[in-house]
Amino acid sequence: MMHENINIFDTTLRDGEQTPGVLITSNEKLKIAHKLDELGVDVIEAGSAITSKDEQESIKLITENNLNAEICSFARPLQIDIDTAIECNVDSINIVIPSSDLHIEFKLKKTRKEVEQMAIDAVEYAKDHGLIVELSCEDATRTSVDDLKSLYTKTIDAGADRICACDTVGILTPEKSYNFYHELSKLDTPLSVHCHNDFGLAVANTLEALNAGATQAHLTINGLGERAGNAALEEVVMALESLYNVHTHIKTELFYETSQLVESISGVVLQSNKSIVGANAFAHESGIHADGVLKKSETYEPIKPEVVGHRRRFILGKHVGKHVIHEKIKETNTDVTDDELNQIFMRIKALSDMGKTVTDVDLQAITDDILNIDIDESIHLDEYTTVSGNRVTPTASVKLKLNDEDKIEAAVGVGPVDAAIAAIQKTLQNTVDITLEEYHVDAITGGTDALIDVLIKLKCDDKIITARSTQPDIIMASVDAYLKGANKILTDKKRK
Repeated sequence: MMHENINIFDTTLRDGEQTPGVLITSNEKLKIAHKLDELGVDVIEAGSAITSKDEQESIKLITENNLNAEICSFARPLQIDIDTAIECNVDSINIVIPSSDLHIEFKLKKTRKEVEQMAIDAVEYAKDHGLIVELSCEDATRTSVDDLKSLYTKTIDAGADRICACDTVGILTPEKSYNFYHELSKLDTPLSVHCHNDFGLAVANTLEALNAGATQAHLTINGLGERAGNAALEEVVMALESLYNVHTHIKTELFYETSQLVESISGVVLQSNKSIVGANAFAHESGIHADGVLKKSETYEPIKPEVVGHRRRFILGKHVGKHVIHEKIKETNTDVTDDELNQIFMRIKALSDMGKTVTDVDLQAITDDILNIDIDESIHLDEYTTVSGNRVTPTASVKLKLNDEDKIEAAVGVGPVDAAIAAIQKTLQNTVDITLEEYHVDAITGGTDALIDVLIKLKCDDKIITARSTQPDIIMASVDAYLKGANKILTDKKRK
C-alpha cells in the first residue's frame, strides 16, 4: 500500500546532467537548485563532488545558500569521495555501489564479499562524519534479491539511513517493479526507487515501486538523464496527486516554469507532446475537442493547465472549428458577425489545406482584411547589420522605428540570428516584455539558395503568439518573424 507522504529526491543536477551533450555551469546549477527548492523537493542531489574542482565549487555554492531542501552529493564507496563531499558541506551522501554479478565481476573485478565490505566501511565512515547516508545499489534489478537483502542488511546495521535500488538499464516492467520493491520494503528501512527509461517505463515502474512500499522517488525534471533518461519528476508527482490521491510537498503550479528553466539551461528541447509540461499538453485543434473544452474543460483535459502553471492553447489547423476561431478573435476585443466569421473560417481552412501552419499573425491579417481594418504597426525595421566569422564574435545592430521613435541597438550572440534577435529585444525592453519561447526553421526548397521558413512562438504575460516568415535569407526571415509577432502583441495591447 502506498505511503501517505512520498519524498521527492531530485537528481537533475547529477544524473540529469549526465544527459549526453549537457553541461551546466555553477551559476546555472544554483539557479536550478533555487527553483527546485521553491518547487518543494525534499532532496537535491547537487552533483558528484569528486568529479572536478568546478563540481565542488558548484555544490559549495548551493550549500552556502541555506536552502530548505536536503543537499546531497553522489559518491563511490571510497574515502576520498566522501571526504570531498564533506568539504562541500553537504547534508547527505548517496553512496552508490554496484551489486549485480555482471558489474562486480567485469567492472569492479572484485568478489561480492569485498564489495559488501567496501559498502559497510563507506557507510560507517560517512556516519562517523555526521552525514545522512543513502546506500544505492547500482544495477540492483539484475541482482538476486537474496544478495541485495544481504548487502542492505549489513549497511543498515552499519548506519545507513535510507536504501535505494536502481533499475540502471530500465529493464523492469510495472509488474516486476511491484514485486521487486515490495520484497525490499520488508527490510523496514526508508526505501528509494531509481528508474531509467530505456523502454519508456520509468514513470510506470516508479509508481508501482511506490505502490509496493518505496517511500522516496529519484526523479529528474523533464526526464533528463543518461541514454533515454530517468523518470520525469513532473509526471510522477502529477500521477501521485491526480490518480493516486497521494499528496507530496511539491508546488505543482511551478512545474511549467521549472521545466522551461531546465530546458533553457540544459539545451535539451522538449518534444511538443511531452505530458504535463510539453507545448501541446493543453493544446487543442480538433473542432469537436476544442468546442468541448470551451464548454467544460474536463471534457478533454484530465487536469486544468493552471494546476501545473501551464496554459490552454487552441491551434489553427485543418481540424479547427469556428468556435476556436471566434474565441481567438474575441481575445483581441474584436467583434465579428456570423457571416464575417464564416469568411475567416473558410480562409483559414484554405490555408490549412495547402499544408501551411496558420499563425496568430495570419489570423489577425485575415480578420483585419475581411473587416477592412487598416493596421498601423508599432514597429518598423529600417535596417539591420550582422557580422560573423570564425575569428569574429557574432554581432548585430538594428535600427527600428518604435511608435515613431528611432531606436538603435547592438548585441552579440552565439550566431548572427541570435545576435540580431538580441539586438531587437534590447530595443523593446522598456516597451514590452517578450520572451522567445520557440524557434523553428525549415528549408522549403533545396540548394544553398533555398527559401527559409521560420516559425516562432513569443510569450508576453501569459499569452503565446505564433508568427512566421519565409525569405531566402535566414537572418531576415528570423528578424521578420520576430517583428511580426512583436507587432501582434503590441496591436493586441492597443485594442484592449
